[in-house]
Amino acid sequence: MIIRDFGVRHARKALAAPLRQACLRTLSTSTPPTPTDLQSPNAQPQPPSIFTNNARAPARRKKPVAPDTTVQDYHLAQDLRSKIGRMGSNVERTYHPNDVFFNPPGPKDVTLELLMASQAHMGHHASLWNPANARYIYGIRQGIHIISLEQTAAHLRRAARVVEEVAYRGGLILFVGTRPGQAQIVTQAAQLARACHLFTKWTPGSITNSEVILAGMEMQMLDENDEPVMGFERHLTERRPLVPDLVVCLNPMENYVLLHECALVNVPTIGVIDTNAEPTWVTYSIPANDDSLRCLAVIGSVLGRAGETGHQRRIDDAQKGIVAWKTPLDVANFMALERAQADRAAEAQTQRQKEAYASEEGEITELGFDTGFQNSQINGMRADLELE
Repeated sequence: MIIRDFGVRHARKALAAPLRQACLRTLSTSTPPTPTDLQSPNAQPQPPSIFTNNARAPARRKKPVAPDTTVQDYHLAQDLRSKIGRMGSNVERTYHPNDVFFNPPGPKDVTLELLMASQAHMGHHASLWNPANARYIYGIRQGIHIISLEQTAAHLRRAARVVEEVAYRGGLILFVGTRPGQAQIVTQAAQLARACHLFTKWTPGSITNSEVILAGMEMQMLDENDEPVMGFERHLTERRPLVPDLVVCLNPMENYVLLHECALVNVPTIGVIDTNAEPTWVTYSIPANDDSLRCLAVIGSVLGRAGETGHQRRIDDAQKGIVAWKTPLDVANFMALERAQADRAAEAQTQRQKEAYASEEGEITELGFDTGFQNSQINGMRADLELE
């Protein structure tokens, strides 16, 4: 009974140790001596032996003294350079970020290598795609849609042809790019094509409600040689503001209002369509990566060069007397009205001169002057002279 209670009370500790030691330890009231009890109360703790004065620091090995071979190494390098210095290849830097602005490529410079280097083939994630762009997609790699560069090159050349013909016929082209970093792209493209540019937010109603929003904007009349024409001041103040003949949009996703207004007034549009965009928003789509500034710079430069070519063709033909564009209808009507008013004014002036001349003749007849001599000065003979 005593052993059972003892085992129950002491449990694991009693069963782990021998029974005799457990019983003695349990029945004893004195604690076993500890090492600290054996020391005297006045004993001081001793520091480790490594801090004593007798401890010795480990001996450091001295580095072997190497001979100075600087002169020999220099002469060896010079000798080696003279033997193999001209061997190998020269690595040149082939890409400069500003080359597309200093030397913009034209429609004839469009190649698959150029489009590949500008990352025009990179689309969006496959989960964000628009099924209407399936004809532009080459495949999927690591969950990203790859745009077919053959489609991009073909559509880019077609858009360049449209820009060239519009510029050749004296049309007004508007380049739009409202994302950060696109200001320089649209500005340079507009300078090349002699067009307009917009790199800030589009003001809604600038096309459909241009009479109110763009009222008071300065306009200028030009001839076939792009020289200012005088005499149309009244027409320019009375006519409605100009509407672009072609709009090139680099980011259609943020300019849906602009594209919708162009569709309402039948203005053709060109847009860069990525795999997540809607290709029916624009008239002429260019499947490419709209998030790459280098890709947009290439596209803007190609379209700007196309506009420059069309403008130069128009100037050259105008110097030869060939004019391919027609005068706008409102300008033609204004010119017809001005011509009719000028004709009426000339007729009135002629009638006044005749009346003044008749009144002068009547006064001369009343005074009795010989009018036959005056008529002879006009007709070559006297009117009152009778010849047999």
